[in-house]
Amino acid sequence: MSGTADSKKGKRWQEAAAKVDPLRLYPPAEAITLAKEVHPAKFDETVELHIKTGLDPRHAEQQIRGSTVLPHGLGKVLRVLVFTEGEPASIARQAGADFVGSDDLIKQIEGGWTDFDVAIATREMMGKVGRLGRILGPRGLMPNPRSGTVVLGEDIAKTVTDAKQGRVEFRLDRLANIHVPLGKVSFDDDKLRENMAAFIEAVNAARPREAKGQYIRSATLTTTMGPGIHLDLQQTLAMKQS
Repeated sequence: MSGTADSKKGKRWQEAAAKVDPLRLYPPAEAITLAKEVHPAKFDETVELHIKTGLDPRHAEQQIRGSTVLPHGLGKVLRVLVFTEGEPASIARQAGADFVGSDDLIKQIEGGWTDFDVAIATREMMGKVGRLGRILGPRGLMPNPRSGTVVLGEDIAKTVTDAKQGRVEFRLDRLANIHVPLGKVSFDDDKLRENMAAFIEAVNAARPREAKGQYIRSATLTTTMGPGIHLDLQQTLAMKQS
């Protein structure tokens, strides 16, 4: 970022950025500690990981879309909606789903309601749910088999539980980047590190077989309002859950 752009930032941001060496590649544990120390806002900011890949989003075979459960969640209560009916509906409610239904929920969403964070559907419902793509797709809420949100009825309890505990979805954007929240600055360092390790394992496992050259080119840690902290790529990609 240029000095001119930086000068337009607030005083608190500039003070935070002054504590980050823009030319240094930080080990993950040190970057987490630093991000928590320098975050400029007074609210409990989200810690975010941004990854630049060497993939070409124009090719379908190089697209990435997946999900993983962060061991320590995201620090917020997620509202989970499930499209299903019959016995799986009862199971979904028992597992903690906030909204469960079929035609009634579809009608609500067609009317503009999207007051939920995660949408799950059983496979037999997708014929009906498919028409919500133009509404849910742009919001990242459309159930999709590749993200683990289109499931068999017998898998509904675990899927709902995972979503409530902190399952995060990730996908490649049009600039070949992946963005994901890792938790809150109020989290202990170890919890953020373990969440990051879980996500890195998922991204490593999601590498397309057709990918050529360097898969991950850079990784940056930041908070909602904070400066970017460039990560040591070798150490970051070697992270594993303890």
